[in-house]
Amino acid sequence: MTVPRAWAAALRVAASLTLFGAAAASGQTPAAAGGAAAAAAPARAAQCGACHGVDGHSTLALGPSLAGQPRVFLENTLIMIREDLRPIAAMKGQIDGVGDAEIVALADHYSRLPTRAEAGPRDEAALRRGEALASRNLCGTCHLPSYAGQPQMPRLAGQRQDYLAHCFAQLR
Repeated sequence: MTVPRAWAAALRVAASLTLFGAAAASGQTPAAAGGAAAAAAPARAAQCGACHGVDGHSTLALGPSLAGQPRVFLENTLIMIREDLRPIAAMKGQIDGVGDAEIVALADHYSRLPTRAEAGPRDEAALRRGEALASRNLCGTCHLPSYAGQPQMPRLAGQRQDYLAHCFAQLR
């Protein structure tokens, strides 16, 4: 029997996520679970910094900031990108062949970086419209009222405005 490509990828993702859950349940930190991969994470993060900022705060138009994102969200997202279940043109080929342990270490690295508000002037009228939309759509239910995110939900607070607008436009 031939397994469809999407199913095979989904099974690989499920196996990877099971690995992460087992490490967390055993009390292992990502660094302890990853060993050499954790040591390699800073070098990989330096490569990621070209788009996502060396401090995890992107300065690239439409580039998401990774600093302070929930670790589990980052792990899941990176695995889905690697397995081509979440195709992102700019990420194509960037994490092909990166092992689960290194993904765990990268996610841990970025989740520990401090967050900050986007620099520059703030459009107060747009902020009020955004607050009203977020309230009406109950965004704080999943992303928390502070928009700090949850384990499997991304942090919205401090994210680049152009990136958020791009993501929201894709939801329509």
